[in-house]
Amino acid sequence: MTEAARDRGRNALSAAEARELRFAIEEFNTEYARTLDAAEIERWPDFFTEDGFYRVTARENFDAGLPVGLVWCDGKPMLKDRAAAVRSTMVHAPRYLRHFTTNTRVAGLDAEGAVCAESNYLVVETLMEDETRILQAGRYLDRFVRADGALLLKSRDCVYDTLLIPNDIVYPV
Repeated sequence: MTEAARDRGRNALSAAEARELRFAIEEFNTEYARTLDAAEIERWPDFFTEDGFYRVTARENFDAGLPVGLVWCDGKPMLKDRAAAVRSTMVHAPRYLRHFTTNTRVAGLDAEGAVCAESNYLVVETLMEDETRILQAGRYLDRFVRADGALLLKSRDCVYDTLLIPNDIVYPV
């Protein structure tokens, strides 16, 4: 069975519903990127549900079904700890980030009713006294739920394609 056929079988959304959700997810990702680009790290956990999951993992590990992650946060308390560590305890050179998200696709609803979506992402980083470089390129594999009319991430897997990554990924992607 092709991926498209699997998506049609799982997708309980009309074309209009999928378009509306895609727009809402694009708006969500725009605010997510703006928040991280502005270094408002304390707000980052607010994009997730209380039991939200966040992982940054290599494509080769993801494709092999390995649970390993460069960053792994299971639940809002871990997300808050990560944000606090970035803000107060990690020592790192000052930097500017720019997140770019494209090609958002709504794949459908999972068995729990969460919206499954994916988007490509690119994160570029500029250190104060260095050239701008590509930090990561990959795709977000997301599960969204609605809470009080707003979308929240139930899970976000950031699956990066980049083979060589810097050893100082500080901020979330």
